[in-house]
Formats: sequence, C-alpha cells, structure tokens
Amino acid sequence: MKATIITIGDEILIGQIVDTNSGFIAKSLDRIGVEITEMISISDDKQHILDTFEKLQDNVDLVLITGGLGPTKDDVTKKTFCDYFEDELIVNQKVLAHVTDLIEGFYNRPITQMNKDQALVPSKATVLHNKVGTAPGMWVKKRNTVFVSLPGVPYEMKYLVENEVVPKIIKEYSRPYIIHKTVLTYGQGESMVAERIEAWEDSLPSFLRLAYLPSPGRVKLRLSARGTDKEFLDAELEKHLLSLAVIISDIIVGYEEDETIEVMLAAALQKQGKTIATAESCSGGSIASLIAAVPGVSSCFKGSVVAYDTRIKTAVLGIPEAMIEEFSVVSATVAKAMALSVQKMMQSDYAIATTGNAGPSKGDSDAEIGTVFIALATPDEVIVEEFNFGQPREKVIDRTVYKSLEMLQKEIFKNVL
Repeated sequence: MKATIITIGDEILIGQIVDTNSGFIAKSLDRIGVEITEMISISDDKQHILDTFEKLQDNVDLVLITGGLGPTKDDVTKKTFCDYFEDELIVNQKVLAHVTDLIEGFYNRPITQMNKDQALVPSKATVLHNKVGTAPGMWVKKRNTVFVSLPGVPYEMKYLVENEVVPKIIKEYSRPYIIHKTVLTYGQGESMVAERIEAWEDSLPSFLRLAYLPSPGRVKLRLSARGTDKEFLDAELEKHLLSLAVIISDIIVGYEEDETIEVMLAAALQKQGKTIATAESCSGGSIASLIAAVPGVSSCFKGSVVAYDTRIKTAVLGIPEAMIEEFSVVSATVAKAMALSVQKMMQSDYAIATTGNAGPSKGDSDAEIGTVFIALATPDEVIVEEFNFGQPREKVIDRTVYKSLEMLQKEIFKNVL
C-alpha cells in the first residue's frame, strides 16, 4: 500500500511554521506497513490543490492531507474536495452537536455561524469524528485512491490519525509487514562506523535494508525488513543485529528509534537510585532541557544552573575569581569546579558541567572558537575532557550536549555492567 502526504498552508511554504505533521503521519503509517512515497507542501490555492490531487489519482492508494479545514476564508480544503469529487457540502448533525457542545459548554460562549459551518462536510465523505477540536476529518474514495483530509492543528491531527485513520486502514486493507530496528551508537562518526561494518552490510539479504541516520555525536543505524512472514522477519532481524553487536559493541548504547539517550540515561539512573544535575555555560541549558523532557525524570533530575555569564559562575556557583583569572573561564579547571559546585549544591550523585566558546566571538576567554571543556562529577571522581567542535555555533552546542550525555552514559552503564 503506497501513500502520499500533503500539507496545505502558505505559512509552511514561507517558513512561518515548521511541518511536524508529516513526520508523525509517516511514522504512524509505516508502523502498519504503509509505504510513504512522497511528502508535498502546497499553498492554500484551490487550483494548485486540484492539480496535485489529479497528479496523485490512481498512482497511490492513499493521500493524506493536513490543513485548510479552519472556518476562515483562506481555508479552502472542504470546498476544493467538493469540486474534485463533484460533490456538495451538507450539515453533519453529529459534528454540529459536537461543535455546539464544545463552544457553548466547554468554552462557555455563544456559537457563531462560522463555528456552525465547521459541521459542513462533502456528502460523499465518511466523517472522521474529531473529539478534541471542531474540524472533522474526511475520508473519500475516488476510483483507486482514498483521500483523507485532516486538520492542521497537530494535536487534532494526531488524535484523528491514532483513533480514526489507522484503525480504518487496518480494518479495510491488507498490508505487508514493515519492521524497523534501530541501533543507537555514540562516539564515532558516520564514515568510521560505515568502515567498521562494511563487510556485515554487504552480506545483508535483499529483504533487509540499512540506513545511516547521523547527527552531531551520534549515529543511528536503522535496519528495515519488508515481507509477508512476520516471524521470519523478526528472526532475521534479531540474527543480524546480534552479529552487528559483535562488531561495534563498544559504541552501541541502545536500541529502538524512540529510545533516545536521555530516555535510557533516565531509566538507568532511576534503576540505580542515582541523581543528576547540570551546570551549563556554552550549552545554555540544552542538556537540562533534554533530560527534563523525559516523563517521570523528576525522580532522578535535581536541577540545573545556567551560568552563561562569568559573574554567574562566581556569584551562584562560587567559582573563585582568582581561578578564572589564572586559568580562564574556558578551562578544565573551571569546568571541574563548576561540576563539583553544582553536585554539592543540588546534592546529586552525578553532575555535568560545560564551558566553552561556541562563537561567533570569543567572549570572556582567549580560547579558540569551538573549544569546549566538559566535566563529569561522579560519586568518586571528576572526569574532564577538552574538545574542539569547530563551527558553526549550532554544531558546537549540539555536539557539546551529546558528548556530555555520552560521557554520562559510559560512566553509568559501566557501573551497570
């Protein structure tokens, strides 16, 4: 089963908002064996939408559209659906009752005609009930292609995909199995990893495909299997992953695409009954932000001090001015002192500290731009490493974050093993 995803909205094309809907839909469909052939972003233009529909007609099985379902004049998707399917808009009483209850009951204000118009849907459409918003989803089939229109508001789209679209596809269509296993590696770049596993990759059977997903400081290796026998695919994936682990066991930190390093670290800390705190300068709180985003992390994350300015390092963390003057604010000595200070302040078992020059200027230090010191205070010692992450600024910050987490991961998992 092949599908195309379309996002409608001028705000996407001019960069005013970032399209996150397509990624969510693609993952949701991939899990049930639907192959995504294309993602398209188009303007709120009726003729452009019609031309795109005609282009996709009978070339894919499923077209999912997000956006253009609002009550204002620039939202044209429903009227365009009527033109394409030679249909007319009618009032759906179930949707009208839901919209009325939502506006007058939950929002406690009179319903307007514009609100009521949300209940207008093409007569040929199967309505996908949107319990979390006013714009219903629409499912219409023309010849060999199903067109599904969803609201562009992310939480409404997600609700409809999970509760209406995916169950309907599973019920009505036979699909192959598409299974992914993702290996998370840290500490080596894409080219180095590729060299180490080249022979293993060359020996993969045709129904298995390997993809490299690199980012600063880490590389994901996604192994995908496609076929009709799920038990066979699972067994083959497991066999080849075991042989891969023999080759690169030193850099593998986990498995599965959704299991990020911060999630694994939180789980390991919770299992050990240990805690973590951070003191961040050049990374500006980015490490703390990643850790704090993990659900349930309050049991192991104590807090963070963002000591971006040198005066904060002295006033809040208590770093002696004489130390900074002697060794520079960007130094191993100051990074170590920051880690020990926040470890004591937060009464945590582990503490990460970062200080460096991310650029574009050198700030309060003469260290070269891209220079970063990362300190990890453990219950027994302080480990300090120096790096030069080059430029641009975003790269320096990203690599600082993930190298810090990698250092913590190695220490924690060493104790687990």
